[in-house]
Order: sequence, then C-alpha cells, then structure tokens
Amino acid sequence: MAFGTPDAERIANFHRENFGEVEGKTMALYALGDLHLSFQVPEKSMNVFGKVWRNHETKAKTYIEQLVRPEDTLVLTGDHSWGKNLSLCQEDLEYIAAFPGRKILLRGNHDMFWDAKKTEKLNELYRDRLYFLQNNFYAYEDYALVGTKGFTFEGPFYLDRRGRIVGWDEQKEEHAKKLVKREAERLRMSFDKAREAGYQKFIMFLHYPPTNILEKDSVFTRMAEEYGAEQVVYSHCHGESRFHDSIIGMHNGIRYSLVSGDYLKFRPARILNT
Repeated sequence: MAFGTPDAERIANFHRENFGEVEGKTMALYALGDLHLSFQVPEKSMNVFGKVWRNHETKAKTYIEQLVRPEDTLVLTGDHSWGKNLSLCQEDLEYIAAFPGRKILLRGNHDMFWDAKKTEKLNELYRDRLYFLQNNFYAYEDYALVGTKGFTFEGPFYLDRRGRIVGWDEQKEEHAKKLVKREAERLRMSFDKAREAGYQKFIMFLHYPPTNILEKDSVFTRMAEEYGAEQVVYSHCHGESRFHDSIIGMHNGIRYSLVSGDYLKFRPARILNT
C-alpha cells in the first residue's frame, strides 16, 4: 500500500488537539534512558554502582529542568523504576511527571509495573501527564516517534585466553530469537500506525541496543532502513566497557544515538530542534 504526503493541516490539528499549540516558539526533542528510580524501594538504590550514579536522581532533575522547556518533548527510553508493580512506582512516576515538557515513556527490561497489553490503561491513568509508547506512536511536528523495548542476545559469551569470543550459550540464543521476533512485530505495528496516519518521517526509539557485540545489523536496523527512519535512539548499555556494544553515529544513512543515563551523565541528549 502506498502512502501519500501527509496533509499538513490535518497533522497540525492533531498536534494542537493532543498537545496544545505553542506559537512563535522553537520546540526541541530530547531523550534520556535508564533513570532506575527507587524512591519506594531504597534497597535498590543505584548509589552502589559508582560515582556517576550517586544522587543521580538529583542530577537528572537538575539537567532536565535546565534544558527542557514546557513546549519541548522528552522521551525516556526505559528502565524508569525498580518497583515491581504500579503501587511501588507511584513516587517514581510522579517524579517523572513533574518534569517540564511532554514526557513520553518507553518500556525497559526492568519496568515490571508495565504490562505491554495494559499500555492503554496507563495512558488513561496518566492522561495529559505521561505518554506511554507501546504499539502506538506520538507526533512531534511532522515526525512520528515510534518504538518498542526491543531485545538482543547478550550472552553469556565464552572467551579464550586472549579475550576473543569463541562461543556462546546457544540455548539462550534461541530464546533470545523469540523475544527479538516479538519485539520486531511490535515495532512494525508502531511504524504502520504512524504510516496509516500519514506520517513519512520517523524517529525510532528502543530500550535495548539495536545490535549486539556480534552483529553488524539486525531486524531492528533493517526495519529502520525499510521505513526510512532518520534516527535510532537507544539505551540499556551501562559502564564504559558496554558503551560501544552497538552502533553510535551514522550507519547506512541513519544516525544512531546511545542515551543511557550514565553515558550522558544524566544530561538529556537533544535529538531534534524544530
């Protein structure tokens, strides 16, 4: 099925109706991942993981309030809270809701409070305060913001004495393939809903990196190319030894950005300025 050029007036009306109108102001799109909040489960505090994580909640809040304005959009790319259910995440989600701008949340592997099948209920519960991205999309100017949690095989890998990979757990790899397939289907749903609404410009968000340390491409990079995404933004990779596990920079005409909190030292990355 071919999709024509989006009707500018229709998209503008959609944006005004859903997110308000900001006349004469330039908007910006920011992204940041892996807040790993634990206000109601202090035993899960990230302070034990080194200097960059100490009081990271305060660092993130300070940077976000300095950078993000009410007319801006902030995409948070998963691992929002250590709470195992919604009742144990209330303070964490309220902390996020208090940030300036429109806040769009993506699922992370530690977000136990968020059942993908109940995304609509979360959007109802936090209507006009938080926007949950799963099997849907959100508009930013003439772009569609699409995404899913994603997945990639992370081992274990077996090394020789020189640190070279000589094998891996094949049973876990087979399980990972099933999860990758499911997440790819969810991502395609997000892209297709945006296309059906008339969008042709896309920014794609994942929680997991789009490739693992063995891959040069994946179903996620190929889908980004298929739909003509301009950028792919992801997180999940923690610690200097993991920051370069996947693609950073330009690859096949698409810009890839890592926005893990500790990588950015909790200063949101500007993805677009319009």
